[in-house]
Amino acid sequence: MNEADTCRKLIRPKLEAAGWDNMPHLYNEQSSFTDGRIVVAGNKVRRRKRKIADFLLRYTRDLALAVVEAKANEEPAGDGMQQAKDYAEILGLKFAYTTNGNDILEFDYFTGLERSLHAFPCPGELWNR
Repeated sequence: MNEADTCRKLIRPKLEAAGWDNMPHLYNEQSSFTDGRIVVAGNKVRRRKRKIADFLLRYTRDLALAVVEAKANEEPAGDGMQQAKDYAEILGLKFAYTTNGNDILEFDYFTGLERSLHAFPCPGELWNR
């Protein structure tokens, strides 16, 4: 499976099983959060690619708690951790996740620890942490 198939068939069901689709809690898929840096070279101006989070986990519509970076199911889940951490730092989030649909890794900015999980935490658990 490619990354899009992994998101649709493996990751979304796990997020929904954890309660991230029960209002007011929700997740946004393929969320753009920057327009891309403007680069000036001589008299030419261009914009770099915008940053897009695979999933943003929201406690409420206006309050994101975590970012999830997805990888194809045949890639190691850990390959997306640096990207997830970069996005979490840009967005000011305290939790970064990466998954290939089978393995889930979490980085918790409160503790500074990275750990492997069997399932995504529910919204209430993240909020309480």
